[in-house]
Amino acid sequence: MYTKLNRIAEIARNKPKEKFTSLIHLVNKEMLIMCHNELSGNKATGVDKVTKKEYEANLEGNIDDLLNRMKVFKYRPQPVRRVYIEKAGSNKKRPLGIPAYEDKIVQLAINKILKAIYEQDFMDNSFGFRENRSCHDALKILNVYLSEKNTNYVVDADIKGFFDNVDHKWMMKFLEHRIDDKNLLRYIGRFLKAGIIENG
Repeated sequence: MYTKLNRIAEIARNKPKEKFTSLIHLVNKEMLIMCHNELSGNKATGVDKVTKKEYEANLEGNIDDLLNRMKVFKYRPQPVRRVYIEKAGSNKKRPLGIPAYEDKIVQLAINKILKAIYEQDFMDNSFGFRENRSCHDALKILNVYLSEKNTNYVVDADIKGFFDNVDHKWMMKFLEHRIDDKNLLRYIGRFLKAGIIENG
């Protein structure tokens, strides 16, 4: 599986305008089991109340059933369970979405495909939400820029409530610049429209 993802990454890196037309086939049994194995077993459950341990009691059967539903487009992501967590340094609370366990598996599979394509577009000094890169790494690089480069000012900006306000139609249009697999885009769209459940 990683060989296929590495090949996609290589094409994306060498051909920045390449459109990928066949990706959904990568969401296969091998990929879904790999994603299941990578997920943490001690995370909060979604609306389905299913844990990793419960899901893997019949892992082969559950994955086969999931794949069969995906192939005929009967798989629909469940609404995300919304909870609120304390926001450091503030009396406000931050909303957190907890997907159903099966949805976490599919999301991770799609995430791996998207990462293979889009990770190639990021500059090396970009740190936000990237694997093996932390806030501390960003601060180290910033320290190098401030101490060794001619810097006049630093701008700190944050988009308030980005995930609450991002335009899904435009996001899908941007994905279509590199992805022309209608089936993969269809599932991404379903995740965006799955909705939330709050306080039952």
